[in-house]
Amino acid sequence: MQFKCFLSILFLLSTHVLWANDEKAGLSGVVTDVTSQTPLAGATISIPDLRLTTTTDAEGRYEFNSLPRGRLTIQVSYVGYKSKVETITVQSQTTQNFSLSRSVVENENVTVTGVSAATRLKYTPVQVSILSKKEIQQSVGNNLLDIVAKEAGVSVVTTGPAIAKPFIRGLGYNRVVTINDGIRQEGQQWGDEHGLEVDEYSVQKIEILRGPASLMYGSDAIGGVINILTNTPIANSTIQANVQSTVNANNRMFGQYANVAGNVNGLNWNAYGSIKTAGDYHNKFDGNVLNSRFNEKNFGGYIGINKRWGFSHLIISRFDQHMGMVEGERNEAGQFVYDDAVPDNNTAKGRTPLDPNQRVQHFKIALDNSFSLANGGRITALAGFQRNQRREFGHDHGEEHHGEEEHEDEQDHEHEHDHEEPGGPSAYFDLKTINYNIAYHIPEWNNWKSSLGVNGMRQQNQNKAAEAIIPDYGLFDFGIYGVASKTWNQTTLSGGLRYDTRSINSKAMNDEEGTEKFGAFSKTFSNISASLGATHAISDHVSLKANIARGFRAPNLSELAANGAHEGTNRYEIGERDLKSEISTAVDAGIEITTNHIDISVSPYFNHISNYIFYNRLLGADETDSLTNGIPTFQFNQQNARLMGIEARFDVHPHPLDWLHFENTFSFVRGKFVEPVDGSDNLPLIAPASVLTELRGEFTDILKLFSSLYVKVEMNAVAAQNDFFAGYETETATKGYVLFNAGLGADVKIANKKRFTFNIGLQNIGDVGYQSHLSRLKYTDANPVTGRMGVFNMGRNFTARLIIPFEWKL
Repeated sequence: MQFKCFLSILFLLSTHVLWANDEKAGLSGVVTDVTSQTPLAGATISIPDLRLTTTTDAEGRYEFNSLPRGRLTIQVSYVGYKSKVETITVQSQTTQNFSLSRSVVENENVTVTGVSAATRLKYTPVQVSILSKKEIQQSVGNNLLDIVAKEAGVSVVTTGPAIAKPFIRGLGYNRVVTINDGIRQEGQQWGDEHGLEVDEYSVQKIEILRGPASLMYGSDAIGGVINILTNTPIANSTIQANVQSTVNANNRMFGQYANVAGNVNGLNWNAYGSIKTAGDYHNKFDGNVLNSRFNEKNFGGYIGINKRWGFSHLIISRFDQHMGMVEGERNEAGQFVYDDAVPDNNTAKGRTPLDPNQRVQHFKIALDNSFSLANGGRITALAGFQRNQRREFGHDHGEEHHGEEEHEDEQDHEHEHDHEEPGGPSAYFDLKTINYNIAYHIPEWNNWKSSLGVNGMRQQNQNKAAEAIIPDYGLFDFGIYGVASKTWNQTTLSGGLRYDTRSINSKAMNDEEGTEKFGAFSKTFSNISASLGATHAISDHVSLKANIARGFRAPNLSELAANGAHEGTNRYEIGERDLKSEISTAVDAGIEITTNHIDISVSPYFNHISNYIFYNRLLGADETDSLTNGIPTFQFNQQNARLMGIEARFDVHPHPLDWLHFENTFSFVRGKFVEPVDGSDNLPLIAPASVLTELRGEFTDILKLFSSLYVKVEMNAVAAQNDFFAGYETETATKGYVLFNAGLGADVKIANKKRFTFNIGLQNIGDVGYQSHLSRLKYTDANPVTGRMGVFNMGRNFTARLIIPFEWKL
């Protein structure tokens, strides 16, 4: 019913807007070099709030037609020049010229994460980093989050090369919200067993907000937000296509991607498809890590229209990943075994996942709208549907399911319990979510920017196999908020207030013997979020930031009602119904110094979390482990906690060697319980301190063949983690390590036109045997020959990416 009302509101709004915006406005001008005044052909001009982009012609001219009247944030960028961001009042046919200065870094940028409208980064009081499409392509890794993890304060919990979960400032799982094209990603965030359901190759831009963001996103965003943008309109009267191939030598991974996008008189679209296939990865201590293989088949895109009244985009995507689950079982000779025997050569070298394995599918459809009002304001409205399906297959199901898996998604709606079918999954989670978000952006007045909005979701989870770890449940989430910012002189003050309520109805379920496994219950969690921050520019080169925020996270169904063990884990989890919401009170600050040749930023922070939720091992009457089906039993509990840390970045590009970059990123976080838990006061899953140092050379138009040529060498030094959560023997210490990486790439031009782009890299050049503290494979069985505990991370890896672009002007 709520969804139908939402669509009715959209229809009424659209009819009003089409009637109100009958006056045409436009923006045009010239982009030139500030010194020589020569025109810059191919400069990019974008209006993020309206999803509009264009490029300059040979004379440096650009033009936007059919714009709404009012204040618009414009971003202008060109390779080798400092980007420029300005807010312009558009009335009728407005002319605005831009002059850009040469620079080796593009300091100016615009963010749309955690703000009501596109905002210059220097005006946001919270810490936001942005990864451009170019940076993403140059940072070839095993998955998308390998790239994100290079940012200060970001780490990942991994289960092999295909499964990664983001952590920001020591917080992850449901404490970090992932946004994909405006839709809050809803999968099984509470579990370790699968990663982010987003096609890596389709990503155009990533924004990372570090710190509490409940004000804009409601429950769960107390750690931060990762905003992934995949569908961005190209310039008008243009059709573009790309073909991309990627290889990783270590695990024989091969990836292929293709897309085609167009924009004709406001009608714009993009369609993409990709495949990935990989065998087992290897390292110097374990050899080939059996069953770390995976396969992906994804597709998606959008179709939309952009006119003076705004835009409306229909977005569709489907993610389909099938991966093995590493158990780490070995024989007395230290060899990995499958079904109690060393696998033959064909099995060991194969790409089809062995048992146990899992298949994760994520389908999404969304309607993203923005309506420009006659008074200069805007109404944004988004509605989306997601379906996340995760199937686990255990040893007892043999090989026969492999031939039937392609038909499961067509048949599952006919069977409430697929475990009755031969070869069916042992566990099958089916999660359906409807998201909604509507906001009124009040016309800017006297440098005040304000917005009012409501957002939330309706969710339903069903178990369709014998192994139910969490119960079937329904959830409804609603939040209302108001945000505002004011800029005067060199100071910007911003803040807001929000109220949320979340209702959960968990259903009673019996096990296969008819014994009650989950009892029915209902819970409601309500809370208030608030934020207040300021930025101040001391000069053109020095700025200060400070922010205080209150956020919350309602406990998830796993924490409230879990009763079961996952395939491939050594933990039987039991929920606790009386858990309270986590309350985060965070303070962070920052100083940024930006000159032509040095960039420095330092960001200390402190976060107090009341009722921090964690799991503790249950003990029997004799103080030994309490076992359920032979597995150690854990139950969720709460305790107050504190996190504090610092992030720093130091970038030198000295004159006259402007092509040379010496970049250093430092991250440190310490998380502690207020009162020790089983003798340990350290929080679990806290990444150790790390320093990422990069020496990079960037060259333009070398021999007129290479454009944007770069050569880089990286050193990633990770400290030992001795401040680990030792309570209930949950974690162990981790040794430090140093990895060296290298990369090379360029755009290749023939006949003065870009024909292809190549990026090659070498990770872990020294083939170091190491374990990340946040690797779940660290806790698999010990090697009986060497005595080394668990499985190690990937060894030396050569990567290569080739991108062939096509473009047609209409």
